[in-house]
Amino acid sequence: MEAALASADVIYHLAGVNRPRDPDEFISGNVEFTAYLCEALSRLGRNPALVFASSSQAALDNPYGLSKRKAEEILADFGRSTGAKVAVFRLPGVFGKWCRPNYNSVVATFCNNIASGLPIQISDPDREIEIVHVDDVIAAFLSLLSPRETVQGAAFVDVKPVFLVKLGHLAEKLQAFHSCRDSLAQPSLEDPFDRRLFGTYMSYLPEDSLAHELPQKRDQRGALAEFLKLAGHGQIFISRTGPRITRGNHYHDLKVEKFVVLGGETIIRLRHMISGAVVEYPVTGHEMKVVDIPPGWTHSIENVGMGELIVLFWSSEVFDPARPDTYAAEVKG
Repeated sequence: MEAALASADVIYHLAGVNRPRDPDEFISGNVEFTAYLCEALSRLGRNPALVFASSSQAALDNPYGLSKRKAEEILADFGRSTGAKVAVFRLPGVFGKWCRPNYNSVVATFCNNIASGLPIQISDPDREIEIVHVDDVIAAFLSLLSPRETVQGAAFVDVKPVFLVKLGHLAEKLQAFHSCRDSLAQPSLEDPFDRRLFGTYMSYLPEDSLAHELPQKRDQRGALAEFLKLAGHGQIFISRTGPRITRGNHYHDLKVEKFVVLGGETIIRLRHMISGAVVEYPVTGHEMKVVDIPPGWTHSIENVGMGELIVLFWSSEVFDPARPDTYAAEVKG
């Protein structure tokens, strides 16, 4: 370690003890180790920048919090005596991929259990917790390497954004993420917390369940499968169509669609329901071409190749059998 300390420009002090069998380990692991680190640097005549992962518990008077607070004081003394920059992060709960479940993080425990079909326990659904995402923590750590960083002397530094969430609300969100693989109803991820939480949940899926089948609707034309139903953004589905088969010949009053051919050859035809204008678009799977289907245009998609036609569709609305907004009308008169 001293060889590393002799050359390091920045030291990230992330080591610590938070659940010891013997409470004395709080002192040896958090206080004495930090003192050893500073003493070793002093012996070497070095004052590199120090970044310390403390805890919000340092504001409390429990054994763990007291030990982290003492470590902060040791680092601050080192900064004052040597001129070294010391950045202290009093981290709240940290969540994200690879966090150990059934240990310190309720998010990790909930994600692991819900993804694995195991029960969870909530003592108080209204209890609010403060958490930050691990990638935001790392970004804050790395920002201190920038020439533009402004930490001078010893200072507390915050990770942003910080999220406040009630345990009951957290469980509801994770249960919704769990059910979306069956319902295909992809939740909205516009909220920064939801994006981070969804990625965290997905990282806890068991390795043998990452692949799952989509329900298919089959008839003489081929097969169709819904892929994703996007909250407020329509849905995506895929079709496989046999040679010389035509799909469609219908129009929508409100719904907008986009077609992308993934494999095969097709002619996509549209006829304006008022003017009668007809347009045709030959498309193959070798192209990255989108064909937009506006409302009021009856349309069809014909497989004109010798093999199977595979098409990806996006619709501006999730299909509602009670109000399908789909009206039969031939493109070719």
